[in-house]
Amino acid sequence: MERDEGLVGIIIAILVFGLIIFIHELGHFLVAKAAGIRVQEFALGMGPTLFHFTKGETKYALRLLPIGGFCQMEGEDSESEDNRAFCNKKVWVRICVVAAGAVMNLILGFIVVLIMVSTSPALGSTTVSQFSEGATTQQTGLQEGDTILKVKGRTMFISNDIVYEMLNDSDGIVDMVVLRDGKKVKLDAVQFQMKEENGQRMIVPDFVVKATPKTFLNVLNYTFRQTASTARLIWVTLIDLVTGRYGLNDLSGPVGVIDAIGQAASIDISALLNIVAFITINVGIFNLLPLPALDGGRLVFLIIEAIRRKPIKPQYEGYVHFAGMILLFLLMIFVTINDILRLF
Repeated sequence: MERDEGLVGIIIAILVFGLIIFIHELGHFLVAKAAGIRVQEFALGMGPTLFHFTKGETKYALRLLPIGGFCQMEGEDSESEDNRAFCNKKVWVRICVVAAGAVMNLILGFIVVLIMVSTSPALGSTTVSQFSEGATTQQTGLQEGDTILKVKGRTMFISNDIVYEMLNDSDGIVDMVVLRDGKKVKLDAVQFQMKEENGQRMIVPDFVVKATPKTFLNVLNYTFRQTASTARLIWVTLIDLVTGRYGLNDLSGPVGVIDAIGQAASIDISALLNIVAFITINVGIFNLLPLPALDGGRLVFLIIEAIRRKPIKPQYEGYVHFAGMILLFLLMIFVTINDILRLF
């Protein structure tokens, strides 16, 4: 029985991962077609082709390995005499085509969050409802009715942001900015009680926040806030990775992602939707990073072209992206090995 559940989880994970990749490549595809660019192949997956068909000028293919996909356009990586080639379109058109994949992932993330928020029994807030008995935060400045705007200088979009900041605090003393009686009030050194768990000292939250009525506008507002919160969490995690707070061993590749999706699917639909939203927003943001071989790297070259009004030679750009692709593959191999080792 457990084996069957594990297999179902893997299948669901592969389908979800495929959907996220499909949406990304579909963004490139739709904008390219709308701009009149010749699309040679639209593929889901990498490696050997399982099956394909051709409609019009485009080959549509499903490939063996569910770890990526691509939308191959005429003149994308080289010069071309074709007037419909990617390289012969205006720079703003090419910017739109390149950015479209990440934008589609962010839109998908927003839609998934909207589904979660719409079906949740209640909406949270960042407004303090009440304190537990003996609360130290109440004694050091925080009051009932305060809307927490910032914790340690960081804007609070939703209640989970407050929880995240608490979990990442080590001394139990935090600075806050709250909205009280229509005015912003700065609270210095708000004191929380601490507890030790798994060898780490953690804050003990001693207040709860108010629920927000579920109206159409509140649901929409909360969806925007939760999407922004997720996007920022990804940026914060990347910064923590660069600054050394997290190491490469903490990264997960396709195997780890599929395993995480499978575990979420075994819990309930809410957990599955939550991780799908996180991953698709993650894919959108990560692809916009100004790194070679990613969409963000291509955008850098296009922006430079727009500024200098002259493209960089395709072969030079190709060298940069090729080097970035090699490094990306090496990183993927490393994290995949780590993922496999963590499974055993």
